[in-house]
Amino acid sequence: MGAEIIVIEIIGWAAAAIILAAYILLSIGKLNGRSPLYQWMNVVGAGGFIINSGYNGALPSAGLNIIWAAMGLFTLWSVRRARQTARAAVP
Repeated sequence: MGAEIIVIEIIGWAAAAIILAAYILLSIGKLNGRSPLYQWMNVVGAGGFIINSGYNGALPSAGLNIIWAAMGLFTLWSVRRARQTARAAVP
């Protein structure tokens, strides 16, 4: 097994651990679904899966994770925008 393959596998396993940790923290009430940390964990995890899946030719998984990451980025953007709007509304 070459070094490149080992790095790709480490990225995939790290991505799995990050997404699983995010879900566990959400499920036990330590994170909120719209919290930046939860969303960043999903975005980073999805990015790792995109790399691993793409390298291994698992295109459906790569495609799903592109959408997963996009949803996380959209949520981060919408939460930030809502917070900025709320701050602007306070006199």
